[in-house]
Amino acid sequence: MPSIFTKIINREIPAYIVAEDEDFIAFLDINPLSIGHTLIVPKKEVDYFFDVEDNVMAKIMTFSKKIAVAIKTATSCRRVGVAVIGFEVPHAHLHLVPMNHMSDINFANPKLKLSKEEFEGVAIKIVEAIAK
Repeated sequence: MPSIFTKIINREIPAYIVAEDEDFIAFLDINPLSIGHTLIVPKKEVDYFFDVEDNVMAKIMTFSKKIAVAIKTATSCRRVGVAVIGFEVPHAHLHLVPMNHMSDINFANPKLKLSKEEFEGVAIKIVEAIAK
């Protein structure tokens, strides 16, 4: 059965997509720790992040870097943290979390509840920052 991320990749369910290439897709986390929290997902469905092929692992970091730079610009955060958790969806992915303090990347923190307009607004800012 396809993961929820595969359904997003296949456009079967909506998402706030900020970037995509032939191998990866980046979209806003629907339950963010902070505004701009973005997921980087390989299009090939692999459950465990460290089971991803070596060449894909290298490419995901390069793809993630341009997204992280854009997130930092779009959100004016001090840093963009990176996390691999992997329990919530059985499809390898990275979390890029805008941070001003180390505690901002604590996944036990309450998740933000954003409106559709807030998601759309930050997605547009990230897309614009990528394009620069």
